[in-house]
Amino acid sequence: MLGKEKYFAFHSAEQIFDELRMASRGGIADYYGITYERLRDGDGVFWPCPETDHPGTERLFEEKFYHQDTKAKLMAVSNTPARKKESTSIEFPLHLTTGRVVAHYLTGVQTRRSSSLAARDIESHIQIHPETARKYGIEEGRLVEIRSERGEIVVRSRFSTDVRLDTVFVPFHWADSQNINDLISDELDPTCRMPGFKIAAVRISMVT
Repeated sequence: MLGKEKYFAFHSAEQIFDELRMASRGGIADYYGITYERLRDGDGVFWPCPETDHPGTERLFEEKFYHQDTKAKLMAVSNTPARKKESTSIEFPLHLTTGRVVAHYLTGVQTRRSSSLAARDIESHIQIHPETARKYGIEEGRLVEIRSERGEIVVRSRFSTDVRLDTVFVPFHWADSQNINDLISDELDPTCRMPGFKIAAVRISMVT
């Protein structure tokens, strides 16, 4: 602890949370009224929660916003499509969308240290509708190559009727040979500077 051990004399996560409660008291994100006892006994408490008998704030900006006039500040933003519109084709017939799974956070370097979380999703996967899987000869639980015009990765198949027939989903929590971002364009939105995570076209095939 760089010689500061006396300031980190915690023995449980609850003790750390109690310090957060005290440090946040009176602030915008006030956790003071949220205790482990309340969390154990209920379904969760939303901040700000300034006192232990406060019910929590289910809707943060229901009455006002945190500006001097209490009003929201809105601005119009034009919808400018990406310079390179990537559409599906005979070569790349499926839409690829990426996102999260509940067990992991961002690159997973923290959540995969938890054995219980890691056990829920030990590897990446492709979620694919069963009808789409049959069309492309994909069996459940088998390794699948996903290829875009920028490269390819191999992950395991997982059938899901929550996915559209023309779309496959792959989480982005894994790197190296399972790094789905390798298949995404590096072009950034000119305003928010985000990549086009939802506009890649791919093809899939089962690894034999």
